Amino acid sequence: MKRSTLETTVGIFVFIGLACVGYLTIELGKVQFFSGDTYQVHGKFASVAGLRRGAAVEIAGVSVGQVDAIRLDKERMVADVWMKIRKDVPLTEDVIASVKTAGLIGDKYIKISPGASEEPLGNDGLITETESAVDIEELVSKYVFGNVK
Repeated sequence: MKRSTLETTVGIFVFIGLACVGYLTIELGKVQFFSGDTYQVHGKFASVAGLRRGAAVEIAGVSVGQVDAIRLDKERMVADVWMKIRKDVPLTEDVIASVKTAGLIGDKYIKISPGASEEPLGNDGLITETESAVDIEELVSKYVFGNVK
């Protein structure tokens, strides 16, 4: 009788431990099983050097989404960046998306500047106004080799 009680107690603790590990994995990994609370938009950039999947998308310094995928548009040879935006943050068709750096040599993120239009962008909408990241290495090499104008 004592042995079965001990085994049951150990089994309960193992189950609770596995449940906690599973919860922490999902919570810390920011895994989303259902994406019903977001919509997708995308923009085409000349360069997104240093931008990674999962990077923040911000408006006025507030995170409103994240970068979902970065693909190469083989027809135009530009980067096609897909972003998941929270549904409670409506974007208009004239927003400007810029690749920015957090700090001097920090992580890259997408900054969205709101526009004045009232026409909503909607799901799978294309952000037409984009600004690529400033390439510090290119600027330094132009300065060093005397090609600054």
